[in-house]
Amino acid sequence: MGFSVVEGPEIETEYNNFTGLNIPLEHPSRDVFDTFYIKSQNPNPQSQKLLLRSHTSPVQIRVMKSRKPPLAVVVPGRVYRPDAVDASHSFMFHQIEGFMVDKDIKFSDLKGILEVFAKGVFGGDIKMRFRPHFFPFTEPSAE
Repeated sequence: MGFSVVEGPEIETEYNNFTGLNIPLEHPSRDVFDTFYIKSQNPNPQSQKLLLRSHTSPVQIRVMKSRKPPLAVVVPGRVYRPDAVDASHSFMFHQIEGFMVDKDIKFSDLKGILEVFAKGVFGGDIKMRFRPHFFPFTEPSAE
């Protein structure tokens, strides 16, 4: 489908994990209860805080700094969040995301790409629902 697969580091800067993605300082995901911060050995107080990435989105920042559009990228990887471990939660899990930057891309393109991807991974007989939903970090949004 023309996407590049790009991986990024699991230890990430606070800038790439939050600031560069327009996640404000007061956002709850920045709290130590929602993110694994790494204690710095650097005595310089101006140095970037490091953390275990809480999503694969920091790779978007890295790609957009190093490449020019058009872009079609898929980012798989392990991510870390201090969730209580139970049958459906773990402090480490796998995530995959994609992003595309180009002219004349429509929301319907996203729906078609997600359908092809899901059927490729789970089989052609799956039933899917694609419905509008509100997420504060994307507009328009769907689930």
